[in-house]
Amino acid sequence: ANVVLADEINRATPKTQSALLEAMQERQVTLSGVSHQLPRPFFVMATQNPLEMEGTYPLPEAQLDRFLFKVLVPFPSQSDLVGILERTTGAASVEIKPTLSGPELAEMLELVREVPVGTHLLAYAATLISATHPNSPLAPERVKNYVRYGASPRGAQAMILGSKARTLVEGRTHATTDDMHFTAPLALRHRMVLGYEAAVDGVSADSLVADILEAHPAPTVAE
Repeated sequence: ANVVLADEINRATPKTQSALLEAMQERQVTLSGVSHQLPRPFFVMATQNPLEMEGTYPLPEAQLDRFLFKVLVPFPSQSDLVGILERTTGAASVEIKPTLSGPELAEMLELVREVPVGTHLLAYAATLISATHPNSPLAPERVKNYVRYGASPRGAQAMILGSKARTLVEGRTHATTDDMHFTAPLALRHRMVLGYEAAVDGVSADSLVADILEAHPAPTVAE
């Protein structure tokens, strides 16, 4: 499969999670000592239920780091809820039709990487990642107080690649700091390991990312 959906991944056993990590990291799976290469492109999408924690296995940091983004899905709006009910309670059958082929998607992924990004944006991504680490002089005060471990370099890669993709989606030719600000919460919220104090004080990763963005305003090209 080109796309694997791991529903409620935190209910999978550590052994299953380890197998998934191999697939995400090595683009292969091992069965009875024999490795099998996975098709390209290969994506993993996973869901978690934040309300039911009994019988779950928290994902280790190494596996969380393999996910490009973490998207928070709010409760649907009134109009969205009506649409869901219309589609799921009627007699009409759902037909899913492909919109593009695997090779076409692979070409799009290559095109994303070709979007130019200025050196000032690369440096800005590095600054934001450094600011997630509590022992960094770039870290805001609340990051120093509430974060145990900051984001890895993959967080910066996710921000850059996400900014490039957003650039193409919006029909532009160059990524901007606005793209970086848009992707920062998506790329960093699951890569920052918060301490016990954050849970006690009700401090979220998103609020800490906001602190970082406020402490480090967008640079200009001249910088």
